Amino acid sequence: MAERKVLTKYYPPDFDPSAIGRTPKHLRKSGPKVITVRLMAPFSMKCTHCGEFIYRGRKFNARKETLEERGEITFRTDPKNMDYECERGAKRNFEVWRDSKDEKYNETEEQTLDRLEREQGEEQEQMERDKMAELEEKMLDSKREMQIADALDEIRTRNARIERNEALGEEAALETVRDDIDEAALQAEKEDEEAARKAFMTSSGERIKRIVDEEDTPAPEVESKTSAAAAPLPAMPPPSASFARVKRPKKGGVNSLGIKKKPSLV
Repeated sequence: MAERKVLTKYYPPDFDPSAIGRTPKHLRKSGPKVITVRLMAPFSMKCTHCGEFIYRGRKFNARKETLEERGEITFRTDPKNMDYECERGAKRNFEVWRDSKDEKYNETEEQTLDRLEREQGEEQEQMERDKMAELEEKMLDSKREMQIADALDEIRTRNARIERNEALGEEAALETVRDDIDEAALQAEKEDEEAARKAFMTSSGERIKRIVDEEDTPAPEVESKTSAAAAPLPAMPPPSASFARVKRPKKGGVNSLGIKKKPSLV
């Protein structure tokens, strides 16, 4: 790039300007000029003249002549399949994803329309499934956020209680630890009771009843006699308390004080 910007050129000592001649205009070739267009190979191919492999993306001029090869390679666009098609001068290489026997490259216009409609319907169904999956994912995210919020609230409550107990003293901290242990024991006891209750219940939720054999149960008459003989005699009831009002004689009065009443003169 720097050579284009130099201000002076190097001329050797034996340079002869008269040796440089210009071709007169009337001696120049007339006719249309070939415009050089730079492009790239749209697909991998093999030349049928020399057997050279030309890979996709190789740059070359639109019209190129060499001493070893003078063959012409032409290819054209394929709008139907949105691709290129080799016309003559080369053979397209085999590609796994592009099979010439595939119906996609040998179908009619109606078949193409039907295939496009079917693909569009499949895309819509996939979008609907994606929406349901997105909704389920949102529900799971909201549930997870609620669980995280509950866990954070529990942690904050526990930290506040610990700070309050630390401010009160060691006794309050020990009391808190005892409360936690009692709460854990109560929870374990409830879980054991629930497990036992479920163990004695059927799958339908009914409680299992114990069946007692007839041999184990004693006869009713013998049982009544035994209970009558073993029962002690009833004790006599204590006398009931009486709440009747009893009149007691008066003690003393006027005579008890030594005062005598004078008889009346009238």
